[in-house]
Amino acid sequence: MPADPRAVLSRPAPPPDVTVAYGDHPDQVADLRRPIGPGPARPLVVVVHGGFWRVEYDRRHTDPLAAALAALGHPVAQVEYRRTGQPGGGWPGTLTDVLAGVTELPRLATAALPGQVASGPPVLVGHSAGGHLALYAAATAPAAVAGVLALAPVSDLAEAYRLDLDSGAVAALLGGGPADVPDRYAAADPRTLVPLQTRTVVVHGSLDQQVPVAMSREFVAAGQAAGAEIRLVELPECEHFALIDPESAAWPQVAGALRSLDKDH
Repeated sequence: MPADPRAVLSRPAPPPDVTVAYGDHPDQVADLRRPIGPGPARPLVVVVHGGFWRVEYDRRHTDPLAAALAALGHPVAQVEYRRTGQPGGGWPGTLTDVLAGVTELPRLATAALPGQVASGPPVLVGHSAGGHLALYAAATAPAAVAGVLALAPVSDLAEAYRLDLDSGAVAALLGGGPADVPDRYAAADPRTLVPLQTRTVVVHGSLDQQVPVAMSREFVAAGQAAGAEIRLVELPECEHFALIDPESAAWPQVAGALRSLDKDH
């Protein structure tokens, strides 16, 4: 692991092969990467980036992750979306953008990468706030998602608000706290949407300082108690950013978790 865990956020990576639009706004786009190496068509993997839903963080910081997934033989889409701090971001635009992207990207990727994308819904890989958005998409449109790999996800928005994660990030997303906008929390909080119908693996580091691992423990336990097909992979000696770093000690566990969701390969 690099001395600075955040180094992955700005590490250079190969550029994507093509960018497609799923809407009219400049941020309603996704970068596509062809799978590297021979092999049959495989389901699309959609990377949903984190950054606490804020405009300061875009999909570029997941370039090393996306390139590594393509190197494993997956067709990959890095979906962008409107974020808080820009017009149309927050409630409901951030959530509806990701839902629209997840729904449209298999068709767009199949057209842009002929012969390389298997038919059917995608697997979502979401990190941090992107993990929240991936869980939200799976809960809201389960037929559109084949599986979710949630990496240190913000899986309980009410608790994240109570803990004031990233200095008001949840309030900025939803427009207030649970007492202010309860209907928005009911619609957007994965914790209230248990059990998910989609196969889900949650990976979380025990040393995470951005999103506490206790949130994932509780979310997965609640899902399992409700009959969901969900499991937790807790990594000791692992912090928040290692989960999206292909050069970290955590990467084999992340790749293995994705492999477990891709039952045909």
